[in-house]
Amino acid sequence: MAKSQFDPQQLPAGDIAGEPPLAAERLAADWLRRRFAAPPLWTPEHSEPAFALRAAPTPASVLIPLVQRAAGMTILLTQRTAHLTDHGGQISFPGGRAEHYDASPIATALRESEEEIGLQRRHVDVLGTLPDYYTGTGYRVTPVVGLVAPPFELNADPGEVAEIFEVPLAFLMDGLNHQRLSVALPDGPRSFYAMPYDRFYIWGATAGMLRNLFHFLRA
Repeated sequence: MAKSQFDPQQLPAGDIAGEPPLAAERLAADWLRRRFAAPPLWTPEHSEPAFALRAAPTPASVLIPLVQRAAGMTILLTQRTAHLTDHGGQISFPGGRAEHYDASPIATALRESEEEIGLQRRHVDVLGTLPDYYTGTGYRVTPVVGLVAPPFELNADPGEVAEIFEVPLAFLMDGLNHQRLSVALPDGPRSFYAMPYDRFYIWGATAGMLRNLFHFLRA
């Protein structure tokens, strides 16, 4: 969803998805490795069906970095700079569009993470991928999930990233923190998730991919 269409924070409060939080054991590195090595049958939530039907969406990848902190796993996120054409000012995972020289969606996610936030790929233990997610801005995004073990250094590209921060994985993997909102736009209604945390408003495609991670881990 492009930034210029509407301000999601001005919409009336929506419903809460409300599923119980994941058990703590499912937020541990060893359990996560086993889950991705032997995925269960599960049903992802897709973005707006019309997005997937668009001709020739632009392939892209993001990295969902699970940071192994002593106090508990976190997810590393970025706030995009306000001037960007697509999703400017929004909360996102590090990532971007695929280039012809990328060997795979995983290669795209790792390259983009190095370029955007300076996260070197040697620090990322890739667990696997989630189903592609289609955005209103015409991208087909492959979410790549990886464990990141500190210490590591980050260096944000000021042209793309305004801020880097972390959110506890336990907060994001709790259905009580998943809001469902909708808005009427000139081209039709849109529904999306939001997961506000502290001063950060996580919504749209980023929240949608987090919902799929939630479903995958709770299946």
